[in-house]
Amino acid sequence: MKFNKTRNKVFGAIFIFIVVAAFFIMPTGYYLEVPGSAEDTSQFVKVDGKHDKKKGNLLLTTVGIVSGTPFTLLKSLGNNFETIYSQQDLMGDENSQEYFRVQQYYMKSATNNAVQAAYTKAGKPFTKKYLGVYVMDILDNSDFKKKLEIGDTITSINGYHFNNADQFIKYVRKQNKNSTVKISFTRDGKKKTASGKLVKLADTKRFGLGITLTDNTIAKGNPPTKINAGDIGGPSAGLMFTLQVYSQIANKDLKAGRTIAGTGTIAPDGTVGPIGGIEKKVYAASEQGATIFFAPDDPVTKEIKKYEPGYVNNYHLALNAAKKIHTKMKIVPVKNLNDAINYLEKTQQSK
Repeated sequence: MKFNKTRNKVFGAIFIFIVVAAFFIMPTGYYLEVPGSAEDTSQFVKVDGKHDKKKGNLLLTTVGIVSGTPFTLLKSLGNNFETIYSQQDLMGDENSQEYFRVQQYYMKSATNNAVQAAYTKAGKPFTKKYLGVYVMDILDNSDFKKKLEIGDTITSINGYHFNNADQFIKYVRKQNKNSTVKISFTRDGKKKTASGKLVKLADTKRFGLGITLTDNTIAKGNPPTKINAGDIGGPSAGLMFTLQVYSQIANKDLKAGRTIAGTGTIAPDGTVGPIGGIEKKVYAASEQGATIFFAPDDPVTKEIKKYEPGYVNNYHLALNAAKKIHTKMKIVPVKNLNDAINYLEKTQQSK
C-alpha cells in the first residue's frame, strides 16, 4: 500500500512537471511579432569595395517573429509591443521555408530599388538587368505544382525570352488552352526545365501556368555597390539602405556623428512606402539610442478609408509608439528620399 502511494506521488510529480514544461515550451501554432533589432547599415553595404567609416549610424530596424508558447502568449496580453498572429495570418498557405524565400526576394528587390534611387539622386550611372519572372506562389491546380518552387525564376517559355512580366503574361494568353508549354528557369543558381499544361485561372475565362509572379531584376551602379543583408528579409529596410548608399556614392556625411534610424520601402523613383510592425521598430530604435526615426507618411486616401475605416498611417502609429515609451527620439515623417536627405542636411547645419 505504501509502495502504491509512493508510486502515485512519483507519477503525479512527473505529470505536473510535463504540464509545467509544456506551458513554457509547447508550440501552439501561433506566433508573436516583437521588437527586433536596430542594425547599422554600413556593415551590409560596400561601395567600391569599402564600408562607410564616417562617425554615426544609419540604422535599419526589424521585427522579431517567435513561436508562441502558452506562457509567452499569456505574457504578451496587454503588451502594446507584442502582437499575436496565427500561422495563416503570418504566412498564408506558405510553409516556413517558402515564407523565408519570399522575404529574401523582398529584401533583394529593396536593395535593387535602393541602388536605383540612390544613384539617380546622386546623378551617378547605373544599369538594370532583367533576370526573368520570380515565382511568388503556385496554385494547387497548376500542372507545375510539383515542378516549380517558390523562389524560382522563369527565364523563357517555349524558347521565347521576355523583358518583363507583362510580355510573359501576354505570350501565355496567346497559347491554345490545351497546349503544353516548356519553361526554362533557375533555382539556386542552377538552370532547369519543365513542361506542363495550362490550367483555367480562377474567376476568369483565361488559361495560364497557375502561378503568381513578379519581375526579378538586378541593378548595378558605377562605382559598384554591393548590399548583403544576410538573413534579414522583407522590403522595409529600403529607405535606410538608400540613405547609406547615397551618402557613400555622393560622399555626403549625412550622419554627422548621429544615430539615425528609420523604416519604409523604397521605389526606384525615391517614393517611401508603408510597412508593418512600425511600433516595434520604434521601440528597437529607441533602445539602440537613436535620436532620429524616419517614418513613412503614407497618404490615407478615401479608398483606404472605405475598406479600412480605422486605418492609421505609419507616421502616426510611430508617434503613438514613441509617446508610450516616453522616448526623446524625434519621429520624422517622410514621403520620399528627398524628405529624409533634406531633413538630415538641414539639422546637420543647425547642430
